[in-house]
Amino acid sequence: MNLVKNIKKIARDVLINESRAIENLTNYIDNDFESCVQEIYSAKGRVVITGIGKSAIIANKIVATLNSTGTPSIFMHAADAIHGDLGMIQAQDIVICISKSGNTPEIKVLVPLLKRRGSKLVALVSNTNSYLAQQADYVLNATIAEEACPHNLAPTTSTTAHLALGDALAVCLLQLRDFSSNDFAEYHPGGALGKQLYLKVSDIYTHNQVPKVRPDTPIKDVILEISSKRLGCTAVVDGNDNLQGIITDGDLRRMLQGSTSFETLKAVDIMSRKPKTIEKDAFAVKALHLMQQNSITQLAVLDGEKIAGFVHLHDLLKEGIV
Repeated sequence: MNLVKNIKKIARDVLINESRAIENLTNYIDNDFESCVQEIYSAKGRVVITGIGKSAIIANKIVATLNSTGTPSIFMHAADAIHGDLGMIQAQDIVICISKSGNTPEIKVLVPLLKRRGSKLVALVSNTNSYLAQQADYVLNATIAEEACPHNLAPTTSTTAHLALGDALAVCLLQLRDFSSNDFAEYHPGGALGKQLYLKVSDIYTHNQVPKVRPDTPIKDVILEISSKRLGCTAVVDGNDNLQGIITDGDLRRMLQGSTSFETLKAVDIMSRKPKTIEKDAFAVKALHLMQQNSITQLAVLDGEKIAGFVHLHDLLKEGIV
């Protein structure tokens, strides 16, 4: 029963342990780290990351992060390397070997084979006195005081530290490569993230009809235009299709609440003269932010001063960027 009551304390202690370990890593960002980043940045080959057990899982994640930020990388399992996978390493590749102890049997077998091939070897270790660290060209120091595991056995804080150093490595390389949001979009074309980075308003609004009326259009015809185009609004335009204002369902409701007779009213009498608009070439995510900031569900899309159409919140929901 006491253990159940301590669950929240145990969880907090784990997070404190790991956060302190990551903070302490700042003391180990040294010349070896800087030289390693520069070596990878100038390399003509790929980054090959290897490890075994939990370290292999961390290696896979770092590979994914590097690939998505402009540094070509592949994963090689340390146990499989000596059974044929060494063939994936090319002459100009750089190998990062991840290991907490740096003394596992698989690593001791692998390292001489890597050295024989002439590969630059980076050790990402929590034991800088280990066999791996001593043999490496560069050492990324991920020393920790203890694991979050109460027995100081299960890889917890150590794997978190390795992951954090991998992120630091990737972000350094990203910035050296001047990797932009447009580059990121090219590497992430699928899913919500990709669409936020490349989908434009012009990709969306053309699927909708364009409700529009003139300033002198009678209210009855305004209502018919809004209803027939099914966007909950209409643009009010001059003879050149320049936007003068918009009328929404809300404007119609407010009109009915404030007037007992609307037979003589025209569009110009109830339109919003300074509506929220967006340029057709703007990113769709900007349209979403404008809608959220102003608590509205549609935006008039402009081509210069002319009305091009409307983008509705439902369009953004359909595209999956919300």
